[in-house]
Amino acid sequence: MKLTESKNSVKWMQLPRDVLVGHGVLDQVGDVCRDLKLKGNALIVTGSTTREVAGKRIRDCLETAGSSVEMVLTSKATIEEVERVMERALETDSSYLLGVGSGRSIDIAKLASTRLELPFFSVPTSASHDGIVSSRASILDNGKKASVQAQAPMAVVADTEIISAAPFRFLAAGCGDIISNYTAVLDWELASRLRNEYFGEYAAALSRMAARVIIESADSIKPEHENSARLVVKALVSNGVAMSIAGSSRPASGSEHMFSHALDQLAPKPALHGEQCGVGSIMMMYLHGGNWQQIRGALKKIGAPATARELGIEDKYIIEALLHAHSIRPERYTILGSGLTPSAARKVAKITGVID
Repeated sequence: MKLTESKNSVKWMQLPRDVLVGHGVLDQVGDVCRDLKLKGNALIVTGSTTREVAGKRIRDCLETAGSSVEMVLTSKATIEEVERVMERALETDSSYLLGVGSGRSIDIAKLASTRLELPFFSVPTSASHDGIVSSRASILDNGKKASVQAQAPMAVVADTEIISAAPFRFLAAGCGDIISNYTAVLDWELASRLRNEYFGEYAAALSRMAARVIIESADSIKPEHENSARLVVKALVSNGVAMSIAGSSRPASGSEHMFSHALDQLAPKPALHGEQCGVGSIMMMYLHGGNWQQIRGALKKIGAPATARELGIEDKYIIEALLHAHSIRPERYTILGSGLTPSAARKVAKITGVID
């Protein structure tokens, strides 16, 4: 869909056509294929655990609907794995791909299908980050994690029965990713004021709304509650839509995401992406002069990490990540500017309680 913003400006929005969220919707994958007029061979991209959780069930549904189905297991989200999946898709003459998992398999299927110019389904088995809906894939390339432009899924099938049964840590991480929208939008506004970067009011409003819903519902987000899973998945879908409207990841990715990516590079054992973004958002909100206590309080109510200790990461790596974060995406202007001084990095981490 194209939207003309002005005489010389055109935005291309790529959105999922079908989004199914609810109890037992996994069994409707065949119906989704019929609705989207998808025929021919299907390739399911999944992991060894998620194959048992959902992959085999999806294969049975698709075969019942008349499709020939192949399955490929992935281990790491690397460029090499993307190329291996592409080769398998070509060998099996696949007409469309399904990414089934908590993130890795979805990102691999997303990028492989983009390069092959084939449709792609997202079937999350947990709700740990907005990559289940977005048009970006997090991939290791030469040992470094990169956020790569890809296509948005044609359909999202999120079974809340399966997602609520996943370890609660994943759902809490998804909440951290959504809450961090607040600082992402503030960074975007700052770039608009200081660098005359395009700023989309509608995309920003949708992003802030998703974060507000999670913060206001923090007390009610509990383990093994399908209503909690449904709420978080819908907010993650809103994130994906906001990014599609903006034409970039700006509404949901700012300095807090750069901090998370820096931790991925520096920490011996990084935490989950959404967990790190949530903690990063506490500190970035402090730098913006906003209500960082509200973000910290919401994360604590949900049961998501709010400190380095809760992330399982030593204080020194938090400081190093703060110092390095501005260089992760130098073209993206944020509150970090050209970088923090060591004393400023230690100050923000200590005042917000992220480090002792």
